[in-house]
Amino acid sequence: MRSTASRMSVMSGEGALSVYARAKELESQGRSIIHLELGEPDFHPGPSVVEAAVKALSEGKDRYCAVVGVPALRDEIAAYLSRTRNINVSSANIVIAPGCKTALFFAMMALLESGDEVLYPDPGFPGYPSIALGLGAVPVPFELSSRNHFQPDISEIAAKITRRTRMMITNSPGNPTGTVYTDAVQRGLAELAVKHDLWVLSDEIYARIIYGGEYVSMLSYPGMEERTLIIDGFSKSFAMTGWRLGYTVAPPDVVPALAMMAINSYTCVAEFTQYAAIDALRDREGTTPRMVGEFARRREQFVRDLNEVSGFRCEAPEGAFYAWVDIRGTGISAEEVCRILLDEAGVAAIPGAAFGPSGKDFVRFSFASSVANLQDAAARIRKVSAAWQETLVGR
Repeated sequence: MRSTASRMSVMSGEGALSVYARAKELESQGRSIIHLELGEPDFHPGPSVVEAAVKALSEGKDRYCAVVGVPALRDEIAAYLSRTRNINVSSANIVIAPGCKTALFFAMMALLESGDEVLYPDPGFPGYPSIALGLGAVPVPFELSSRNHFQPDISEIAAKITRRTRMMITNSPGNPTGTVYTDAVQRGLAELAVKHDLWVLSDEIYARIIYGGEYVSMLSYPGMEERTLIIDGFSKSFAMTGWRLGYTVAPPDVVPALAMMAINSYTCVAEFTQYAAIDALRDREGTTPRMVGEFARRREQFVRDLNEVSGFRCEAPEGAFYAWVDIRGTGISAEEVCRILLDEAGVAAIPGAAFGPSGKDFVRFSFASSVANLQDAAARIRKVSAAWQETLVGR
């Protein structure tokens, strides 16, 4: 019997999608489910973005186009990054992709050889180790611990660098913890990358969703311009999840490799969506700041409500839209907490181990949902928390 390639056996899925599938199954049975498992804003792009897409279609912009992206969008991204992150990049160094996952996959494929080691945050986005394994590389986790407020430990990372280490992945603000790396941490990471001549993949998909201060890109630090690839896109900051638009900002010598993979896979990204993305970046209606302001209000309320649940402890995230809850006080596993929440309360959340072994004592909730839903979810969670309170009393 023929089988699939061995690389498929080492790759993994996403916990969020499996929980979502189970939640939708319960909904089909008539159950009321509050979806707090997916990282999808409950907003939509501003009206002008939709109008720009319609206009582009009416003008016939539905054909093959430039492999690396239409020049007007690449120019606009360069201007956007200068305006919002104070970094100067050439539009020639920007490659448009059909979503950030594709951008991430191809960046890793372009730079990693079999056996290369990749440093990545744990807990973190599950695609990091999965893609590395699929490419024959060796994922090496560095822990984001509550004792360090989920900031990377520079000394730990330094101790894990070997002669085979080729890449470091950073994610600030981070999924699932919501951590924004401090300047000292990012400077330390940059110094390690320069010292050991590492590539750095800076996943900046949540860069616009922060709750204080100015965002600082890894590309800003000395020696990083020649070794850093920024992965970003439109799903989170512009609520364009289904549009599948991402991009990579890469050093000049990496761009041809990314273009070659585009040629051999998706050919080009849909032209009319790229013209809509130009309008999104200009954001004349102030859609993104309003959305982030609403997330900030939800964050304050939801974190407060979660901390009132017996056995829950949650630090307010500094960015993104996830509540990362320490559930050790419940006396039961994160998997059991999530089972109770979904089956008995109709609240869908994700066990932290889905984001790596260091997340085993946590549960992730997305607060990219309405205030009413979040209030209802908190009430349902408090009601079913009696299940683990009885367990603790029994001890």
